Amino acid sequence: MSLKNLKGKNVFITGATGGIGKAIAFKLAEIGCNLFLTSSNEKELKKLKSSLSKYNVQIEFISANLKDIENVYKAINHIKKSSFKVEILINSAGVFPNLSLANSSDEIFLETINVNFRSIFLFTREFSKEMVENKWGRIVNIGSSSAYSGFQETSLYCASKHAVLGFSKSIHEELKEHNVRTYCISPSSTKSKMGLQTKGQDYSTFIDPEDIAEYVVFAISFNSNIVSNEIFLKRMLIK
Repeated sequence: MSLKNLKGKNVFITGATGGIGKAIAFKLAEIGCNLFLTSSNEKELKKLKSSLSKYNVQIEFISANLKDIENVYKAINHIKKSSFKVEILINSAGVFPNLSLANSSDEIFLETINVNFRSIFLFTREFSKEMVENKWGRIVNIGSSSAYSGFQETSLYCASKHAVLGFSKSIHEELKEHNVRTYCISPSSTKSKMGLQTKGQDYSTFIDPEDIAEYVVFAISFNSNIVSNEIFLKRMLIK
């Protein structure tokens, strides 16, 4: 393991203004990665870029609401037309509908699948092509403990994260011969805006996003013949 393997790499991060995405952005900027950031909140993206300006790296961003397929392609096409060549993809965007089955509307179903899975599929399909050509790439899909369980009133979220886990396993097998490694990193409840929506649990026991960022960077830093492509990050204590 060597963080030198990542210095100077170009990283695209979705959900960059969320708790996990932001922590990953800071960690990667700290070790010298160039960043292209996206989220649905342009104001927060501008603030994040300003906060990251203390690092001597390239920082770009584009706002995009990933529930809208036109916005997804807007981000893809914008990056492809730029000089920024994605070498590491961090799919961190997500929504967390906390609804009973009876109250889960068609609209919420589509929004959940579109943000939590379709965007991952599209970004991975498009940006992995150049990774394959260059014989080097890292794809990190932020999953969830919900990829391993089912919880009441979160059926849509759980289903979308099961999809992310299965997709990650499959494309790892498909792309590994090209030295493109895929990781599904699935944390338990995290201290974030999304975590605040979790019902019936003690928020003080939730995982710090900075710890998750440390795991992400550690996992992708290996160039040798070892890979932890499926990582489930549990809490020590659950209340």
